[in-house]
Amino acid sequence: MIAIIDYGAGNIFSVKNALDYLGFDSILTRDVSEIKSADALILPGVGAFPAAMKMLVDSGLVDTIKEQAKQKPFLGICLGMQLLFEKSYEFEECKGLSLVQGYVDKITEPGLVIPHMGWNKLEFSQHSPLLNGLGNDEYVYFVHSYKAFCNDETLFAFCDYGSRVPAVVGDGKFVFGSQFHPEKSGETGLKILKNFVLMSR
Repeated sequence: MIAIIDYGAGNIFSVKNALDYLGFDSILTRDVSEIKSADALILPGVGAFPAAMKMLVDSGLVDTIKEQAKQKPFLGICLGMQLLFEKSYEFEECKGLSLVQGYVDKITEPGLVIPHMGWNKLEFSQHSPLLNGLGNDEYVYFVHSYKAFCNDETLFAFCDYGSRVPAVVGDGKFVFGSQFHPEKSGETGLKILKNFVLMSR
């Protein structure tokens, strides 16, 4: 069972619909016992970092998330990926979950349309089981105005949008993040979601 954490700031139904399409059992939940008993966890996110982090804190799930992320596959999507980092500077400095080293800040390269919205090619920087079976011409769908700043050890894939935009990150163990929306990224996104679920088998 895959638990999609429903803390009030997520694109939860599109993620669940994609998992349903793939034939994987999933549940939308904020129940601690269901999160602990799940085989893998997904943290979606849409909106602003400080508001989402406040919702997570208010939900009482932060400690459970940090504990479970050390034990089973954990995937943050879009804002959910950004929440994995140590902090963000969106509107104000705000502490994150600190599951991946680095921080989040605004895309500031001149001449770019913000938000960054649309299809971009994935460029791979190192192996990750999340990216198994993908070729050299894979495109995924982004919608965001802020990006991660992280070291090479935690970066698995990126896209070029004025500069290198981290697209897939992780801690090298159980935690993964995708800045793009795999549930909106066609066959490539479905492959990524399938790879994630298979890591829990």
